[in-house]
Amino acid sequence: MTSVHPHDPNRSWQDAWNSAQDTIARIRVDVLSSSSPTPRVARVGKVDAELLDAELVQLLKEPLTKAFNLVDSTFKAKFDPELTLFIHLVLYKLSVWDHGASYGAKLQGLKYATPRRTACILTASGLPRSTLALHSFLTIFVPYFHNRVRAHALSNAWPDAPSSDRRRRAWELLARLESLHGLIALVNFIVFLGNGRYRTVADRIFGLRLISARRHFQREVSYEFMNRQMVWHAFTEFLLFLLPLINTRALRRQISSLTSRTTLASLLPAPLRALAGASPSSDAQSGKRTRGKYYTLRADQCAICADNASTNLNFSDPANALTSLSAVSPYTTAGTHTSDPEDPDYVPQFPIHSAYITSCGHTYCYYCLTERMMRAADERSGVGPKGMLWECLRCTEPVAAADRLEAEAEGPEYESGVDDDSDMDDAEDRSSFTSSLDNFTDTSGSVGSIGYSEYSGMNEDSD
Repeated sequence: MTSVHPHDPNRSWQDAWNSAQDTIARIRVDVLSSSSPTPRVARVGKVDAELLDAELVQLLKEPLTKAFNLVDSTFKAKFDPELTLFIHLVLYKLSVWDHGASYGAKLQGLKYATPRRTACILTASGLPRSTLALHSFLTIFVPYFHNRVRAHALSNAWPDAPSSDRRRRAWELLARLESLHGLIALVNFIVFLGNGRYRTVADRIFGLRLISARRHFQREVSYEFMNRQMVWHAFTEFLLFLLPLINTRALRRQISSLTSRTTLASLLPAPLRALAGASPSSDAQSGKRTRGKYYTLRADQCAICADNASTNLNFSDPANALTSLSAVSPYTTAGTHTSDPEDPDYVPQFPIHSAYITSCGHTYCYYCLTERMMRAADERSGVGPKGMLWECLRCTEPVAAADRLEAEAEGPEYESGVDDDSDMDDAEDRSSFTSSLDNFTDTSGSVGSIGYSEYSGMNEDSD
C-alpha cells in the first residue's frame, strides 16, 4: 500500500492546472471572437508614394517631349495633356491593375486593399475590376478633361466674356467646381492626418486603402542618395567659387600660343634636329606669324572697327540679324571695300577717327585701340609677358605702345610752310589737304610713348 506525501509537488501542479481550466477557456473564446490586429502603416509612407508616382510621370514625359519636339516644335503646346494621359494609363495598367499597387507604393512596401465583396470580377491583382475602372476614370480621365476644358476656355477668352454670355457662366461654374474640389481635398487630407486611412478623395469614395504588402514590415530609410546629393552639391558650390577666379581668356590664349609655337621639329632633341636639317632660326621663322586677321584691310580703315562689326548681330531687325556677320570678311584677299577708292565720293566702310599709330606701325582709332590695350592688360588675355600686350590685328605683333599720328604733307610747294601763288591755288591746296586728313582727326593726349610721323596712306602730292 502506497502513501502520498502531503507536500508532493506533482500533486500541487495538477491541482493548479485543473483550477486554471475555466480561465484558459474564457481566454480562448475571447481571442477567437476578437478580430486580428492589422499592422499600422505610417502616413508619411503613403504621401511619399504619391510624390514618387508624380516624379515618375515627369521623368518619363521629359525625354518623350524632347524626342517629339525634334519632329514638331509645337508638340508640347498642342499635345502635352494627351502625352500625360497616355503615360498615366500605361503606368496604371502595369502597376495598379496588374499588381494592386503603384510603383511609388511598391517602393514604400504598400498595396491597395478593398472591403470583401462577393460576385465581383477580379483583376490579376485581386482587386475588383469595376472598382479599378471607376478609380482610373476619376483619377486619370477627369483631370485630363479638366485641363482641356480650362485650356480651351482661356484660349477663347471665356473669363473676359460678358456676364450674360454662356461662356462666362460656364467659366464661373468651372471655377466653383475647382474651389469645391479643393475644399473637399483639404478636408479629406485633414481627416487622413487624423486616422491615416484614405489618402485621396478617390480612394475614400471606392474604399481603397494602402496597407502593408508584407506581414512584418519595417520602414527603412536609405541615406545613400542623400549622401550623393550632398557631395555633388558641395562639388558644384566649390566650382562656382573657383571658376570666377580663373582667367579663362588668358588661359585659352596661352594654350593657343603654346600650341602654335610647338612644332614637330621643336619636340626633337638637338642632335636629331641637326640631322634633320631643322635649325632653331628656321623653326622660329616658320612658327612666327607675319600676317594677322585683317592684314588685307585697306590702310585707311580701322581693323578693330571691322572686327567689332563682324561679331555684332543686328537684333533690331530679325530678318537681317546675320547681315553684319557677312559684312566683313577678314580672310578675303580683296579687302573689305565696297566702292572704288579712286572715286571722289568714296567713303571707307570703317573710317579711322582720332588716328593713333601703334609700335608695329599700324593705325587704329584712338578709342578702339585704347579699349583693346586696356582690356588685354586687365584680363591678361594678350601676348607677351604675362599676356599684358595686345596683339595687332594686322601683323599679330604685340603692341607695346601707341602715339598720336602726325601727318606731314611733302612737296615742292610745302618745303617751308605754305607758299601761295594765288588765292585760288591756296584754296585748292588747303581743301585737298583737309580732305586727306578728314578721317584722321587729331586729338590731344596719347596712349603710349612712341611717336611716328609717317604713314603710308597720308602723303598727298599736290600739283
